[in-house]
Amino acid sequence: MKFFLISDNVDTLTGMRLAGINGTIVHERTEMLEVLEQSCNNQEIGIILITELLAEMAHEEIKEIKLDSTKPIITIIPDRHGERRPKDYITNYIKESIGLKI
Repeated sequence: MKFFLISDNVDTLTGMRLAGINGTIVHERTEMLEVLEQSCNNQEIGIILITELLAEMAHEEIKEIKLDSTKPIITIIPDRHGERRPKDYITNYIKESIGLKI
């Protein structure tokens, strides 16, 4: 099982390559969807890392892939500019998912 990075900047890709993770840089939604589909169809890839900015471009498509157990795991990571999500993202996610306020 391999990791694969889909990034919107060179710095994130360079850092991941130092860790042994291959990937590609895309800037447009159509490009991102093509690379995402190719990555999902590659049997060697088990985990796909996507930067937050790109994940925002294809939120619904990523959601569908996450629900399909035959597809690779998708993890959204911050890029070099830091995290784009609010600080209470995890607590809001739990509250929306199971209705429990922490």
